[in-house]
Amino acid sequence: MAKTPLSMTPTGWFQVAWSAEVGVGDVRRMKYFGREMVAWRSAGGQVAVMDAYCEHLGAHLGFGGRVDGDRIVCPFHGWEWDREGRNVCVPYEKHPNRGRRIRSYPVVERNESIWIWHDIDGRPPYFEVPDVFTGFSDGSSAADYYPAFPHSTLYRQQLELHPQYIMENGVDFAHFKYVHKVPIVPTFTRQDFDEPVSYVDFTIAFDETAAEEINSGVRAINAGLGAAVTKSWGMIDNRTLSAVTPVDDMTSDVRFSVWIGRGDEHPNAAAKAQRLAQGVIEQFEADIHIWAHQRYSDPPGLSQKEFQGFKALRRWAQQFYPAL
Repeated sequence: MAKTPLSMTPTGWFQVAWSAEVGVGDVRRMKYFGREMVAWRSAGGQVAVMDAYCEHLGAHLGFGGRVDGDRIVCPFHGWEWDREGRNVCVPYEKHPNRGRRIRSYPVVERNESIWIWHDIDGRPPYFEVPDVFTGFSDGSSAADYYPAFPHSTLYRQQLELHPQYIMENGVDFAHFKYVHKVPIVPTFTRQDFDEPVSYVDFTIAFDETAAEEINSGVRAINAGLGAAVTKSWGMIDNRTLSAVTPVDDMTSDVRFSVWIGRGDEHPNAAAKAQRLAQGVIEQFEADIHIWAHQRYSDPPGLSQKEFQGFKALRRWAQQFYPAL
């Protein structure tokens, strides 16, 4: 990939794991935003994500660190740290070291996923991760859908792409025919880019080469650059979550989750749902093949029909980048 001029340290919520990947007592190593991190789950079920190195002598908590109740214990000298990164015990001293603290991150578990809030200036969260079920205010809940993880998910590590590429896909009506090989023509009915959480809706019609007509569409909620949830209507009843998290100044991890509506239960319903989800994932993979080899064009050579959507999204995206 030609190195993007866009910052790889944007502000927002970013997925770092699926919830089921971090069980009670687990310590999971990860690297995001150029920093070594660990995620761990306390005995009470709460997840913490923090920088990986003990503030005593720098041992990596992901190599031999263990969870004890609501604390993570360093494998080197047994220093104990709480979910906020505060030292709460030095086992061979009467008092903890209150002067040292491991950087921790605000965490939310939603959509079967673990999210961290990233802001290089240390500002607290000022918008939320959308709920893929309740966010569309249609009375749906997780009980109406088959779980996404693990069978209906995609995970690609350290691809040379930027989170904004995926967001721009949401206003790109022209790529459906050429990337997805489907004769559909989206018509945008909403492009609201005024707030940190934006909304894009479009209806779908088949072009003149297709014999069939169908009334259907997609609604999307974009929470910053790291999270996008969609609801499809009039077609297969599905919800999706796209999440792109920068790893370093060149690469990002991509996660994609698909929930298929339960509908009428029958003996093969779950297997059919997995097949339908795999079809959705395959379409997303076609996009990934483009994004992973894309150069960010600025200014882009837009056609007249593309201009409004792309310009609105790029103006909206600027708010998430740190000031130079």
